[in-house]
Amino acid sequence: MITVNNIFKCFEGRTVLNDISAQFQTGKTNLIIGQSGSGKTVLLKSLVGLHQVDSGDIFYDDINFSALSFKDKKQIRQHVGMIFQGGALLDSSTVEDNIMLPLNLFTNQSLEEKRERVNFCLKRVNLENVNSMYPAELSGGMIKRVAIARAIVLNPKYLFCDEPNSGLDPKTSIIIDNLIHEITHEYNITTVINTHDMNSVMEIGETVMFIFEGKKWWCGNKDDILNSDNKELNDFVFASSMAKRAKAFKL
Repeated sequence: MITVNNIFKCFEGRTVLNDISAQFQTGKTNLIIGQSGSGKTVLLKSLVGLHQVDSGDIFYDDINFSALSFKDKKQIRQHVGMIFQGGALLDSSTVEDNIMLPLNLFTNQSLEEKRERVNFCLKRVNLENVNSMYPAELSGGMIKRVAIARAIVLNPKYLFCDEPNSGLDPKTSIIIDNLIHEITHEYNITTVINTHDMNSVMEIGETVMFIFEGKKWWCGNKDDILNSDNKELNDFVFASSMAKRAKAFKL
């Protein structure tokens, strides 16, 4: 579990995160939603330590992550997987080398052991015999699945996903959503997903936090959204749905 207590984050005098407290539960897909500029990306980056909060605490289970030194945070990060918005694969490296990177950084395994683990992770995301391919040879969905394989190669306790469906068609988005959901339950991971995709919310939103103007404005689950009387949440859901339909119509 990841627990956030009263965190604040400011940039150039502007408060981006305003007294946010939350719990992200183990074994569940925990979604953060909100319009662009609401603070959800800053929150995600604060959770993984890419931003240092100005005040408040972030706990990984019973460890105060925000109070750790850089060296001690590195020990926690060995248990963290990250899926970036664009996949963030190294263009000049093969699929195998991309997935093997965390193993090279954090383990002393032999090359044979690393390759065995890479192959296991590729099989888990339904990709096999692509080890020698380069990112430029992959489709958008394949890139995301390789990114997921890399994120789970160290068997993480915590998984962070930044807009994992960005740039994907609806069918592929569902595949990625279901894969993240399955892996979360299969390995009992604390998974935090930053998204604006309402299809993802309604598909796998076991816990959902809506951020509005830097504040935690609403929380619940995918079923609660349908019965919410929160005006700002309803406006966001309606606007997101209309934007999705407009995009589909143009296609």
